Amino acid sequence: MQLRHVRTLLTPQDGAAKVTCMAWAPNNAKFAVCTVDRVVLLYDEHGERRDKFSTKPTDPKYGRKSYVVKGMAFSPDSTKIAVGQTDNIIFVYKIGEEWGDKKVICNKFIQTSAVTCLLWPEENTIVFGLVEGKVRLANTKTNKSSTIYGTDSYVVSLASNISGKGILSGHADGTIVRYFFDDEGSGESQGKLVIHPCPPYAMAWASNSIVAAGCDKKMVAYGKEGHVIQTFDYSRDSSEKEFTVAAASPGGQSVVIGSFDRLRVLNWSPRRSAWEEAKPKEIPHLYTITALAWKRDGSRLCAGTLCGGVEQFDCCLRRSIYKNKFEMTYVGPSQVIVKNLSTGMRVVLKSHYGYEIDEVKILGKERYLVAHTSDTLLLGDLSSTKLSEVAWQGSGGNEKFFFDNENVCMIFNAGELTLVEYGSNEILGSVRTEFMNPHLISVRINERRQQGMEENKRLAYLVDIKTIATVDLVGSYNIGTVSHDSKIDWLELNETGHKLLFRDKKMKLHLYDIESATKTTILSYCSYVQWVPGSDVVVAQNRNSLCVWYNIDTPERVTMFPMKGDIVDLERSNGKTEVIVTEGVNTVSYTLDEGLIEFGTAIDDGDYHRAVAFLETLEMSAETEAMWKTLSRLALEAKQLHIAERCFAALGHVSKARFLHETNEIADQVAKEYGGDGTDYYQVRVRLAMLEKNYKLAEMIFLEQNAVEEAMEMYQELHMWDECISVAEAKGHPALEKLRQGYYEWLLQTQQEERAAEVQEGQGDLQAAIGLYLKAGLPAKAARLAMGREELLGNTDLVNRIATALIRGDLFEQAGELFEKIRNPQRALECYRKGSSFLKAVELARSVFPAEVVKLEEAWGDHLVQQKQLDAAINHYIEARCAIKAIEAAIGARQWKKAIYILETQDKKTASKYYLRVAQHYAALQEYEIAEDLYVKGDHSKEAIDMYTQAGRWEQAHKLASKCMRPEDVSVLYITQAQEMERQGKYKEAERLFITVDEPDLAITMYKKCKMYDEMIRLLGKYHKDLLSDTHLHLGKELEAEGRLQEAEYHYLEAKDWKASVNMYRVNSMWDEAYRVAEAHGGANSHKHVAFLWAKSLGGEAAVKLLNKFGLLEMAIDHAADNNMFDFAFELARLSLKQKLPEIHFKYGSFLEDEGKFEEAEVQFVKAGKPKEAVLMYAHAQNWAAAQRVAEAHDPDSVVLVLVGQADAAFKQKEFQKAEALLLRAQRLDLAVKHYKEAAMWSDALRVCKEFLPGDLEALQEEYEQEVAKKGPRGVEGILEQAREWEQAGEFARAVDCYLKVRDPGNNPLMEKCWMKAAELSIKFLGQPRSIEVMRLVGPQLVSIGKFNVAAELYLNLDLIKEAIDAFMEGEEWNKAKRVAKELDPRYEEYVDQHYKEYLKDQGKVDSLVGVDVMAALDMYVEREQWEKCLETAAKQNYKVLHKYVALYATHLIREGCWDKALSLYVQHGAPSNAQNFNIYKRLFVEMVNVPGMNCAEAYHSWADLRDVLFNLCENIVKSSEANTPAHEEFETMLVVAHYYATRSAAQSIKQLGVGWENMAFIFLNHFLDLSDAIEEGSLDALDHSDFQNTDIPFEVPLPAKQHVSEEQREETRDWVLTVSMDQRLEQVLPRDERDTYEASLVAASTGVRSLPCLITGYPVLRNKVEFKRPGKEANKESWNKFLMAVKMSHNPSCQDVLKFINQWCGGLPGTNFSFQ
Repeated sequence: MQLRHVRTLLTPQDGAAKVTCMAWAPNNAKFAVCTVDRVVLLYDEHGERRDKFSTKPTDPKYGRKSYVVKGMAFSPDSTKIAVGQTDNIIFVYKIGEEWGDKKVICNKFIQTSAVTCLLWPEENTIVFGLVEGKVRLANTKTNKSSTIYGTDSYVVSLASNISGKGILSGHADGTIVRYFFDDEGSGESQGKLVIHPCPPYAMAWASNSIVAAGCDKKMVAYGKEGHVIQTFDYSRDSSEKEFTVAAASPGGQSVVIGSFDRLRVLNWSPRRSAWEEAKPKEIPHLYTITALAWKRDGSRLCAGTLCGGVEQFDCCLRRSIYKNKFEMTYVGPSQVIVKNLSTGMRVVLKSHYGYEIDEVKILGKERYLVAHTSDTLLLGDLSSTKLSEVAWQGSGGNEKFFFDNENVCMIFNAGELTLVEYGSNEILGSVRTEFMNPHLISVRINERRQQGMEENKRLAYLVDIKTIATVDLVGSYNIGTVSHDSKIDWLELNETGHKLLFRDKKMKLHLYDIESATKTTILSYCSYVQWVPGSDVVVAQNRNSLCVWYNIDTPERVTMFPMKGDIVDLERSNGKTEVIVTEGVNTVSYTLDEGLIEFGTAIDDGDYHRAVAFLETLEMSAETEAMWKTLSRLALEAKQLHIAERCFAALGHVSKARFLHETNEIADQVAKEYGGDGTDYYQVRVRLAMLEKNYKLAEMIFLEQNAVEEAMEMYQELHMWDECISVAEAKGHPALEKLRQGYYEWLLQTQQEERAAEVQEGQGDLQAAIGLYLKAGLPAKAARLAMGREELLGNTDLVNRIATALIRGDLFEQAGELFEKIRNPQRALECYRKGSSFLKAVELARSVFPAEVVKLEEAWGDHLVQQKQLDAAINHYIEARCAIKAIEAAIGARQWKKAIYILETQDKKTASKYYLRVAQHYAALQEYEIAEDLYVKGDHSKEAIDMYTQAGRWEQAHKLASKCMRPEDVSVLYITQAQEMERQGKYKEAERLFITVDEPDLAITMYKKCKMYDEMIRLLGKYHKDLLSDTHLHLGKELEAEGRLQEAEYHYLEAKDWKASVNMYRVNSMWDEAYRVAEAHGGANSHKHVAFLWAKSLGGEAAVKLLNKFGLLEMAIDHAADNNMFDFAFELARLSLKQKLPEIHFKYGSFLEDEGKFEEAEVQFVKAGKPKEAVLMYAHAQNWAAAQRVAEAHDPDSVVLVLVGQADAAFKQKEFQKAEALLLRAQRLDLAVKHYKEAAMWSDALRVCKEFLPGDLEALQEEYEQEVAKKGPRGVEGILEQAREWEQAGEFARAVDCYLKVRDPGNNPLMEKCWMKAAELSIKFLGQPRSIEVMRLVGPQLVSIGKFNVAAELYLNLDLIKEAIDAFMEGEEWNKAKRVAKELDPRYEEYVDQHYKEYLKDQGKVDSLVGVDVMAALDMYVEREQWEKCLETAAKQNYKVLHKYVALYATHLIREGCWDKALSLYVQHGAPSNAQNFNIYKRLFVEMVNVPGMNCAEAYHSWADLRDVLFNLCENIVKSSEANTPAHEEFETMLVVAHYYATRSAAQSIKQLGVGWENMAFIFLNHFLDLSDAIEEGSLDALDHSDFQNTDIPFEVPLPAKQHVSEEQREETRDWVLTVSMDQRLEQVLPRDERDTYEASLVAASTGVRSLPCLITGYPVLRNKVEFKRPGKEANKESWNKFLMAVKMSHNPSCQDVLKFINQWCGGLPGTNFSFQ
């Protein structure tokens, strides 16, 4: 970010007049400055001063100068200013929204000490600091203040975070304290955060860190938990003064710190995650900056000074103009101000997450903003200034944005639709769809508020081309899916999102009610459809009709108007709705009934009074009646009973209207008495329930009020006695019996005997009940009752009465049941049979009369057949063994499969006629295979063949016929059938029959006879392809003869003879048809040829017009001329293209010339304006006189041509003098020279050239010399002779050139002589430049033939020193070269030396090279791998050179796998502390550790060498700059490891130093096997570390790629571990010491204390220890003594060497008499 000075808002004074504080309003419209005289000045956003007011002291008696204003802040709504004063008070002034509004104090907060700083981060929350160290909060709503936290140190500064949810306070003791009102999920700590080195007067809380500065001239950036992340130190800069104030940009990406005459700017770099300091803004004579205020949109920064000045700066990273309409100001990486240049409107686009904003685009008719950050997407509506930021992963800019909906942005990306509501920072919804057309997506966002629904956000979209899904975006769930049978091309939800209109590709318009999930087709053809804005009215167009649905709840009720044209738009404004229609060139508007539209709107808005008012203005119609019904239903639901009464009155429902009127009177009376609207009164609720016929609800309401009498009265009025009695029973009413008696009497009076019987039955009087049932004519109920009671069945009289009544009423089944109950089966069976109750009859017969079962089954089947239940009868006939009846029933019931099943069980004779009927059925169903099978089974093969024939299935028919008939009979049958079909005109069927019996010729003959040539050709193409072309030609000629030219054309073309078609049309003068055919089927130029012939046949003007029509006029003229039709060509050209006449004359002349008619040809050439052609014609004929005549008469320029032609002829005839004379006349002596050259007459050529063409003489001379050179030695002699001649003639330059041109590779003496002669002549006679040029040619040639000294001497004659030196060096005359360089030009001495070195290198003379260039010689030894010689020579130089080549040799040896030799190198030459050698040392260590077989006494010397080299290295590092670096520590560790390895090898040679720790061996080897398995598996996941708990053995180790130990050793180890694991005596745990830790661990598990390792064993030194002189070196006394004793006893050299090393390493051994001797 950069600061640019814009203007001075307040001019500074001469003396100190400190600006104490400043503040910008959050709405960016106002800027406040408090001056030294305690007056608050108010400026607008453009920097113009608009207002001011004075502050007040706590008490006027102290005077206006008794305080200083220390802090000032605007309220979040920008209408108030809080002012903090040192007289222990904070005033809050209400300044209003407009300039000039009265300023009043609306709050004041008295404190116990002076206010030092102040913030207003949130509504009603003022935060301020006090001198006594407290940070307090003032609540403007409650007018009370409270302490947030207290400290003991003066509060010097306050800062809030970007969101205003957290504050920082800086204190005089350097403490910075953080407090959160809401940590917003960050999890950051509260309280004392950091102690700054000085009071942090300049403090800012940016988005990524806290920046503090003060009098120590250091700016420190602290992390979120107080750690220092950056420091900018200016304490040594004498020009810098203390930092006084700081401000963070609104986006938190920049911080500005003020000091003396300077503003320093820190910008946060997201890529580096660090602050970067921009170039400071230095302003001389500005003095100390005392206040800073940053405009909330980030575009302006104001600075107040000690002298009372206020300067305004523009803050901008960059600025750009977008499409010359918008200005983009990047005030920070994450904040952009977009300004409309025409209107001046500004929008601040800001990333709430602090991400850097990429390019901002303005799309959607320049109304909508789109910008990307790395992780989010920013969207905005410029008209409503609503902005959104949503999480968005980058997709390469492949998103497509649609802005058709004003409330939501639709984003398509990779098959996914994402919706973002403007003003919301969350994605509204996201669905998968491939259909990106906005007409196939509908979104409704709270467009019409509805009662009881706060949020209404819905989406409809296409899941696939035939399926619509609707989604509730608030709850994110699917609310409906519409599956359609046709492709959908338009859809739209209504504004409430409850109904969906959609149109399919068949132009049908459908309505889908989302709540009820019902779909209705409302228009069969729809070309336009739209919801009327602000309503649920639909307007559509059906061809020439305008269709309007004023009440979409009744889609069948549509208002239609005839119209012309098409609907183009729908406008609703100023209380008027118009449909705009274009009728031709005119535009017409149709006005809709606004009252009907308003009714729907009023209903949706719940304003039923307005709906009634609308409806009362309308006459009653079908639409109006539907609206009254809708309103009545809604009014009842809303308990607006007066409206409901009015609706029923309008509908003519008098009873309902009267009932509601009475209800309203009750409600009004209650409302008067008790208040409210009376609808909750129980009687009103009961009546409403009764109106809805919900009597149970009414009863419940009565009983809740204990109004039992009223409930019973209600039921009695409704004659609902059962419910009344139930209530009485439930409540134990005393009038219960009376009610029952009354009910019974009422039933009898109203002749409801059945109900009375039920009552008696319920009361247990069964005989009375039966009597009533019989009286009521209900004997079945009486029988049911009697059969349920055994005592009643014993009453014979009663049973007989019931039976008689049942039989009389034809209730035979019930009578049978009754007889069966009284054990009278005979009568029961008769009754069942009479009543056709065969099921019960059969069941009874099976148990009582088995012989009757078969008859009953047959009778049952007959009965079912009479009842047309044929399928049910089948099984009964089968049971009765009546097969024929069963078959007929099955066929009658169309149960064909059952029929076939039954037929298969019958004999063939019986089944034959039925097979035919069943087969005919399957034939009708085209199930031919089944039908065939049935026909054949029934001996009806002929019918099967006919079936196949009629179905056109000739192959199957033929196959069947072949099976059933003789071949000749089949053939005769088919041919006869085919001829019959031919007579009937069924040629296709006849053809199929002919083809089936392999008689295609008969079919061809048939078609030929009928002149059905197409069919004939088709068959010929299939069966006689060889005759096809001839047939086409034959047919073409026949048709042409008959005058059927079009058909003839088709056949000619099919025969590939288009020329015959063209000729046919030509003969018939049908030139246009001929042209068409030629153009379509001929070659590229065929139609042009036809057009030409057509034109030729017309002649004259007609021909010209025709050719012009086809654009072929010029081509026709050319064609006529090219084909010797000159008369026609001249005719066409004269009539149309006179400019073509010369061309035709020329072509005519050429034709005459070819014919030998030269005189006539001459005339034509002259007319063509080309007399030269005539001249050439005569010249070609050797008629020179005629050629001369024509040339002189018509083309003087051609005279030369004639002379040259004559001369050519003369030369050919060897008449050289005549030829030369002719060419002299023609001024073409160059041709003479050419002819002489061709005749090898070089002397004459040179003579003519010298005499007439001196300028070409030199070139001719060279050509002559080249010619001579080609002749070999004879040619060289010629050149030498010529050179001598030039030399004698004094032409030295030519002589030199001749000498230089001598070329005889096989004669070096001659060549040397010529070169020397050329050099000699040039030096003597041709001057310095030419001499040098000649010498540069001659010198290299002499060198090339080995004449080095001669060449060098010639060079020296011309002072060409370098060339002379090069010649000597080329001849290996190094001493001469050095002498020349030294004596004549010392600059070349180094040049000679360099070449001499290269020479020695090339020759491999390294020993000689050592004396010249040692380093080059050493490099050469390295290249040749002569390492001993290299190191021997290097050792004679210095230590540094030696170790360079030692390192190279060591690297080479390591690559070769000879690490031991490499180690011996460093043993021999020492290990210098060069950092570049560190990798070599590490590699040597790693290689040696990895070598197998080193765990033995014999390996001691190798380990000792490694140990000594590492010791030498560490000693050298201590003396170098690498001391105490990580590398040094690493090598010290390697030294310790190498020492332990060496010590172990030494100890292995002494038996008494061995140990037998089998338990440790078991654990470590077991872990080794686990690791080995992990290497095989490639993962450490399964590794068990339980054995190494409480040890310092690491758990996480790098996993090797391959095994180090061989398979045999691993198997041996595995066997040992297995064996030991079986040994119960062995304790399989690691031994522990007094620390309760593994005895070899250096770190104690419980305390974490680290012990020093023993020099001998590596175990921790805990108690008895031996200390060495060098600090940090100790040994366990027991181990040390044991080792010393072993050495004394054994005199082992290896162990002695170990002690010797320890002595050297540790600065001496402890006191002992031991000697190494």
